[in-house]
Amino acid sequence: MTTDSLTHQQVADYYGRQLQSTADLKTSACCDLSSMPEWLKPLLAHIHPDVLSRYYGCGLVCPPLLEGCRVLDLGCGSGRDVYALAQLVGATGSVVGVDMTDEQLAVARTHQGHHAEVFGYSNVQFLYGYIERLDELDLEPGSFDVIVSNCVVNLSPDKDAVLAGVQRLLKPGGEFYFSDVYADRRVPTAVKNDPVLYGECLGGALYWKDFARLAQRCGFADPRLMEDRPLAITDPELAARIGNLRFFSATYRLFKLAALESACEDYGQAVIYRGTIAQQSGRFMLDKHHDIQTGKVFAVCGNTWHMLHGTRFAPHFSFIGNFDTHYGIFEGCGTDMPFDTADLPGGSLPCC
Repeated sequence: MTTDSLTHQQVADYYGRQLQSTADLKTSACCDLSSMPEWLKPLLAHIHPDVLSRYYGCGLVCPPLLEGCRVLDLGCGSGRDVYALAQLVGATGSVVGVDMTDEQLAVARTHQGHHAEVFGYSNVQFLYGYIERLDELDLEPGSFDVIVSNCVVNLSPDKDAVLAGVQRLLKPGGEFYFSDVYADRRVPTAVKNDPVLYGECLGGALYWKDFARLAQRCGFADPRLMEDRPLAITDPELAARIGNLRFFSATYRLFKLAALESACEDYGQAVIYRGTIAQQSGRFMLDKHHDIQTGKVFAVCGNTWHMLHGTRFAPHFSFIGNFDTHYGIFEGCGTDMPFDTADLPGGSLPCC
């Protein structure tokens, strides 16, 4: 049996048989709902209780402006996020969920009819498969507007293959919007090989800088951090196995845009947000460092310009300037670790 096959078997066993509900999780790495925006929480009221009870992800991974979009959920499990997203894309959109755990997929599929009746339309599909082998599924390249993943990429033994598959399936201007767990350094072998720590989304966590390199290697030149928080490992036994490692739960968005550069370059450009995206009338958060207030001229680098001009967000902005003149690196384009650490040691902070 190959290392990848063994990892798949361990993860499938952990999530398919050892865990029967969220109460069985041993850490808070993938279990907190506090970060979910209030406007998204009512979506859960329309989802079957059996689906909700078998949910092991982080909050609800959901970018804005999904009406009519085609969305793919990697590692969909029992389908909670799929059924939430189905309500947001509406009858003119669709959501596909992929998972390798038969027990989880059985729960998701059992309740498809229930949700179609509740929503008034049927727009979801569940596929058995591996997120490292998306090319083996009957999914058309360049056919998805948005791909999401909820605390799953860390469980994959081949993260390059995951991001390469995402790049292949996204439309030009599409985005990969996902939460995951990251470490402040490379995870040692002893932690990687611990089946509980791996199943709890810690053993397979990437060093944050290696993730940035991976994204760029797979064609996502400028990963954007949406939000993050440190993880508190409160179980004394697990904390002892982890040692000095620090873990963070973080949400990133990666855009499939060929024009993106590897750094934030200054072309003297700016944008004005029109305030026309639902639930974000007063401001638009492109990422953690781009809080764009409605009606105010907001200076942007060339990459940010492309992320707004070349995506589904374009009709909601006015654009000032062009790429005729280059003024060097965009001021404030940093290279330090992006996660907040002020509240880190010893607390009981939630995960995501």
